[in-house]
Amino acid sequence: MIEWFERGSYLGIVFFLTLTGIGLPIPEEVPIVAAGIASRTGALHWYYALPACLVGALLGDSLMYSIGYFFGAKVLKEHPLWAGFLTAEREQKIESLIKKHGIKAFFVARFLVGLRSPFYLTAGILKVPYRWFLFADAICAVVVIGGFFGMAYLFGDRIGALVQSFEKGLTALVIILSTLAVGAFFWFRKRRMRLLDQNPESLFENRE
Repeated sequence: MIEWFERGSYLGIVFFLTLTGIGLPIPEEVPIVAAGIASRTGALHWYYALPACLVGALLGDSLMYSIGYFFGAKVLKEHPLWAGFLTAEREQKIESLIKKHGIKAFFVARFLVGLRSPFYLTAGILKVPYRWFLFADAICAVVVIGGFFGMAYLFGDRIGALVQSFEKGLTALVIILSTLAVGAFFWFRKRRMRLLDQNPESLFENRE
């Protein structure tokens, strides 16, 4: 991914993070960490890479919001792709969480693998003012993305050197881990959906 970012540069970061925001089964932290490491090794400039991460994340979130805003609840009924993970009942529960917790709901959603997109889709369905949504989402994104990017940048030279030293030997391991990561994404999404169905407030507990 680091090499792909080097070829695709900053637009590649924006594009990849936009895809994670609209449902690509990869946690957004993966490209953010890769961008941080690439910046530390000198392949990218951090003062361009970090904003690119923020723009990509906000663009993906805004697209999900727009789908809900312009197509409304009917998108859940007419399109199986959405109805499969956001039923009308789940949409109502997310709606109550957003109304009760406000900005905290969006902050928590960034850490809940599999529930981030449904939360932002529901925000659009609720016709939450876009300026408020973007403001809340931007605050959450700066905290989360800044933290992961900063840690990756801080230790990026060590990680980059390690990856380059064992690049060939790690190829098979990376493929296996990538497969497991995708599987884990769907497992976590299924688990979070079950919690949403049974006890929505448990999603806001510290342990979760």
